[in-house]
Amino acid sequence: MLPANAALVIIDLQRAIDHPRWAASGPRNNPEAERAIARLIAVWREAGRPIFHIRHESTHPGSTYAKDGPGSAFKPEAMPLPGEPVLAKQVHSAFIGTDFERRLRAAGIGTLVIAGVITNNSVEATVRMASDLGFDVRLVEDACFTFARADHAGRLRSAEEVHAMSLANMDGEYCIVTRAAALL
Repeated sequence: MLPANAALVIIDLQRAIDHPRWAASGPRNNPEAERAIARLIAVWREAGRPIFHIRHESTHPGSTYAKDGPGSAFKPEAMPLPGEPVLAKQVHSAFIGTDFERRLRAAGIGTLVIAGVITNNSVEATVRMASDLGFDVRLVEDACFTFARADHAGRLRSAEEVHAMSLANMDGEYCIVTRAAALL
């Protein structure tokens, strides 16, 4: 059972992630992730629980996540409502260069439910740091996704493999991996 003030954290679910560049090495996993995120957001809003929207504002030239680029907008499934905090970050972790930790502590929030993109990138960086800062973290595996990627030896790994390995690296040490249905 989650505390009443457990915060839902949606990471980088912006139009940038739909750019064909992301799927150049193969299709993503969890094609229903946005639907799961939308359900989580709806339930959190109905219950009056806190939601934090994390927006990536890349400073790298040509990034699909450029601050003023077409990919900067949130996807419709994760559009913040007035009054819901939006924190802009320029690196992987939502805690670096933001006041995210201060906001959570000020609100007495100790449990974070995390969803978004990319599982093995900004999601993993934020989960690890949240845990290291002492937060109780739940990662919603079917509300996150990633893309195929070559491993260190150059072997192409499917999005499912990359996602599963990232979850395995975090589960039990940095977070509890769960599914949207278990939280709803």
